[in-house]
Amino acid sequence: MPPARGDRDARREDVSEAVWRTLADKGFGGLTLRAVAATMGVSTGMLMHYFPTKRALVVHALDVLEKRTAERPRRDRPAEGLAALRATLLDILPLTPDDTARNRVWVSSWDLALANGELGADQADRYTRMRSAIRPHLEAARRLGELPGSADTDRADTDRAGTDRADTDQLAATVVAFVHGLVVQALFDPERFPPAVQTSMVDAFLRSLAAGGAPTPDAAE
Repeated sequence: MPPARGDRDARREDVSEAVWRTLADKGFGGLTLRAVAATMGVSTGMLMHYFPTKRALVVHALDVLEKRTAERPRRDRPAEGLAALRATLLDILPLTPDDTARNRVWVSSWDLALANGELGADQADRYTRMRSAIRPHLEAARRLGELPGSADTDRADTDRAGTDRADTDQLAATVVAFVHGLVVQALFDPERFPPAVQTSMVDAFLRSLAAGGAPTPDAAE
């Protein structure tokens, strides 16, 4: 007699939890059916009902990582502008043990993404979504006068709007590059980049944005 639907769903949750625990302990480099089975206390044969191939296991692991990231506790968001951007950046950084574990898993997934075109495209899409999530905070900051607007006042409104969009897109890319660069440094050198230092660097970075210190699209080319 096949197991009841509730039992199957519970077992699937157990499998996902074991995949996550394996990732947190060993990263993607140590993610194997044998390792997940050992974590779960079952046979590799049982897991092959869920993951007939290594790729199926990796895809599921990335799904688990996406879900864990989406469901992580977040700071209360100020209404808009640079304060909201600050909260967003702090939520990304490895400031707590859980955030550190999750970031370690993400970084360990990059080798797979670089070696596989489809996984690499998925990672590029994640960065696109990340920039898109940051962009509204920058647009709000400009409306509030917290960031410099377009300096080109001689162009027509439509041209200036296009310039502002390009500038905001570049600024969003700069913000993502800054925060993920800080993530990597904090993971590899936590004594030099403890939470207080990371937070201080975020605040200094935001002050530089407010002062117009971020590169323009022309300067970045």
